[in-house]
Formats: sequence, structure tokens, C-alpha cells
Amino acid sequence: MDFERTPADILAQLDELRAADAPTAGGHLLSYVYDPGVAELDDLASAAARKAQPLNGLDPTTFPSVAALERDLVGLARSVLADGVDGVVGSVTSGGTESCLLAVKSARDSWRAATGREDRPTLVIGSTAHAAFIKAAHYLDLHLRVLPVDPDTCRLRPEDVAAALDETVALVVASTPSYPHGALDPVSEIAEVCAAQGVPVHVDGCIGAWVLPWWPGAAERPDWDLRVPGVASLSVDLHKYGYAPKGVSVLLYRGRDRHRRQWFATSAWPGYAVVNPTILGSRTVMPIAAGWAVSQALGRSGFEELTGQIARAAQQLRKVVDATEGLRVVGDPVGPLLAVATDPDVPEQCRVDPHRWADAAKDLGWVLQPQPGRRQSDGTELPRTTHLTVTPVTESVVGELGDALVTAADTVRGVPGAQAPADFVAAARQIRPEDLTSENCAAVLGMVGLEPGGGLDGPMAELLALIEALPEPVAERLLIEFLARFME
Repeated sequence: MDFERTPADILAQLDELRAADAPTAGGHLLSYVYDPGVAELDDLASAAARKAQPLNGLDPTTFPSVAALERDLVGLARSVLADGVDGVVGSVTSGGTESCLLAVKSARDSWRAATGREDRPTLVIGSTAHAAFIKAAHYLDLHLRVLPVDPDTCRLRPEDVAAALDETVALVVASTPSYPHGALDPVSEIAEVCAAQGVPVHVDGCIGAWVLPWWPGAAERPDWDLRVPGVASLSVDLHKYGYAPKGVSVLLYRGRDRHRRQWFATSAWPGYAVVNPTILGSRTVMPIAAGWAVSQALGRSGFEELTGQIARAAQQLRKVVDATEGLRVVGDPVGPLLAVATDPDVPEQCRVDPHRWADAAKDLGWVLQPQPGRRQSDGTELPRTTHLTVTPVTESVVGELGDALVTAADTVRGVPGAQAPADFVAAARQIRPEDLTSENCAAVLGMVGLEPGGGLDGPMAELLALIEALPEPVAERLLIEFLARFME
């Protein structure tokens, strides 16, 4: 047939569009992407995805290859994360957010079945739990009980969990590790206090559960996965440290009945019987096939080798931060994530604001991820930080990266951190979120130099300062408006 445009012309335009993107290979982007630095794996994933392109994951009885791929991925995850545990089953989902949503849905429905109640149960999380659980509580209509974490270790405290439990709690979430700071929650202790009151625990291992089994010292650490009594479910993303394209995640359960409560089925319409293990009906099989192919190629020994590269790079980066005046690593992270904050123990003129540091590093070609500070419910403060996600490819550039981080710190040392304009914040605190329309949000964004529809090419420090200072509902509505107009 005759195309309106030639394939070569279309692909050339796509290349032009991609030129504006952050670099996804080579180790210069320390968030969002998980580059193994192995070209053969990328080629294999692409080839496997192409073979699965026409498939529809809606009906594995029509496309039994889909069931076979998922069985293998679930089986691999079970062998790594539930070794020796009977009755562990699971599903492949589109990513960590869907895995978290489904774990919460299963817990909600299990709680209702056990109690005979139809009202809203409670989800208990730490303040550093992934935002996907806040989203799950919002979408699935659960009460959300957010506990402060220890401000020094950034770990959820078992005694706080014990005090938060009551008959309404359907699920408690522990992180392995938490995304913001790389802190490994004490899963065994949390599960013990929860089991005493019959409350299940979900382990969110979306980012860490595929590296921690091979991380140096793994044999000496307490169990944190489904081998821990009281852990009812666990999520792990294969599009992170499984090196698959977005999006493929595995969600495991202890027991078939709990697993089945994540499913949806209906015959109450005149069409085909709808039976879905996940939120989506029709769904692409391409990332599933890619994740399967990569895992078949690497095996346990391959994942162990790549994890060793990550661990060595993370250790070197930590040494760089420790030796850089004005900066410190937050807590004692376990795994591939580092959070870097200002060192409050040095004079002000020697301090390095992490957000200014991230902006300076970006000017040198390295994209870090600034994170806002936050006051917890008990009044303790989690400092503003900059986040680094370390991947296997980081080891090949760690010397160059370390030099850039030191240079960036030297550039901004002694420069005060950004602060939101006091008059603007005072005015924003008088705004009722329900009064924020699309148009007046755009006007507010323009007042602080964030032109609606514009990009975020400039410094991020000022934007993060606004997020820290504004009331959460106002900040959230403004962020929605900014991104929505950018997308438009």
C-alpha cells in the first residue's frame, strides 16, 4: 500500500524527538532507567519483544505462549524470593504501581471476607513507602495511616507499627528498600508484631528485591522476603534490575485464595466472559517476552555478576560523597540507592545544598534526582536530598561521575539552598484546593516563572523549594496543572 509518509521519514522524525530526551544509556542518568551496559541484552530484549508484538495478553488460552512466559517468570521469582515456602503463586503485571495496587486490592477483599464488613479498611505504611501505595488507597478507597520513620535510619519502626494496628487494618507495607533513601525496613520484626494481631504484611521489593539476594553480605542479613512468616505478598519489578523494558513486574502471594482476590471476572454481559488477573484487559506481551528472554540469558549467575558491578560502583560513590565536604549519605542504605543531603555538622559556608548540587551536576552532563524535604507526623524532619540510582553501567563511568560530583559540590559550596518566596507561600496557604481551577492554576504557575506548557530545562532547586513549602493539596494541584499543560 501507499503510505502517507515513508517509514524512513517517520523514524527520522522520531530520532529528532528523542534527541531532547535524557540519555538512557551510558550511565549519565541516575534515575528512571536501569542500564546493564550489555548491548547483547538490549538486542535480545528487542528481538523477543518484536516476536510478541502481535499477541494479546487478554486471553492466554488463545495465546498459550503468554501463560508459558508468565509461568517461567513467576517460577523464577518464587525460586529466588520464596525458596522452600509452600503455596506461593503469583502474576505478572505491567509494573510496580499495578503490583502495589493489586496487593492492596487483595488485602482489602481478604479483610472484608474475614470480617464480614463492607466498610473501608485501613492501609498502614511508613512515610518513605512508595507513592504507589498512596495511589492505591486513593483508588481503592482505603483509609491511609502513614507512620513516621526513624529520622536517622529512615526505617519503619516495629513499635510504631504495633501501636498503629487495630481491627480495621487490612495490610501493612514494608520496603526493601525504600526508594527515597535506600533504607531496608526490618521486615522480620514488623511481620512478627503484625502476625500477633493477624495482620498481613506486603513487602515492596519493586526496586530492590532483584538485587538484594545477590548483594554482598546477603547471607548475613535477616530474611526479608516470603520466607518470613507473616509476609503475605511481595512485589518485584523486572523492568528495573531484571533489565527488561518497561513495564513488567511480578507479584507473589502466600496462598492461592489471597492471589485470586486480585482477579476480576464477570459474565454479566452478552459478550465473552471477562477474566482478568490484572487491571488491564487487553495488554501487550512485549515487555513480558523481553523480560523472560533477558532472565533466560542471564540466569542467577548473570544477575549475580551484574549486581556485583552495582555494589562496587555504589561503594565507590559512597566514598566520594563521604570525602566531599558539605555532603553526607543519609542513613545506612542497603542496595543500589543512595540519598545525599547537606552535612549539618560543618560550618554554613562549607555546606552543599543537595538541590543546588544536582543542578550543578546536570550542567556537567549528569542527571541526578532531587527530592524535597518533609516534616513527618511526629514533627521530625526528613531532609531535602538528591537521589542516585546505581546500575551496572555506573561502574564503567564511576571515576568520571565521581569527578563531576566533586566539581559540582565545589561549584555550589556555601550557596544557600533555595527558599520559596515568603509572600507567595503565605498567599498560597489561604487558597482552598477546591477553588483551584485549571486557569487560575496556570496563572499561579506563571507568577513563579513556571510558564504553563514550558519545560523544566532550568534549575530544579527553586521548584523543589516550592514543593517543600506549599500545602500538599495546593502543591499537588499545581503539579498536575503544570504536567498536564506540558503534555498538551
